[in-house]
Amino acid sequence: MSRAEQPRLGRKPLIALVDRANRALQADMVRTAHLRGHPEVKPAHNSVFGTLTEGGARAADMAARAGMTRQSMGEVIRDLVALDVLEMRTDPDDRRAKVVTFTDHGASVASDGYRHLIELEERLTEELGTDAYETARDVLGRLPDLLDRWSAEES
Repeated sequence: MSRAEQPRLGRKPLIALVDRANRALQADMVRTAHLRGHPEVKPAHNSVFGTLTEGGARAADMAARAGMTRQSMGEVIRDLVALDVLEMRTDPDDRRAKVVTFTDHGASVASDGYRHLIELEERLTEELGTDAYETARDVLGRLPDLLDRWSAEES
């Protein structure tokens, strides 16, 4: 029995380009953290650094923003607590819940990461040109809303 011919785009799909760019950016963040004196940072930790706000957040909210399960986020948080990057505090609005916050050390790690992001944005602008870089940012920023709208229209 022969298999049906799979349709082909004739070029790399956008999802593959976005995934490769994401992986490269994630790896760059970890590599830079190591170079800046934070060898404890692992690729899995990016999910926390990308979702934890300055004032702290609940693990469940962070997991939702990262697109991962609460259990997986909890595992990453526990790892970072053991590394003295994060701490858990009682939520003042709900004494049963915990809020995740950066320790002083964690705030330093996060600050170094944000400085790198600023530098990276500047380097990308220089390398790609302001117009091309702003166009790329605009397109990537609009994709989720477009896909959500199309999904709603199909439902």
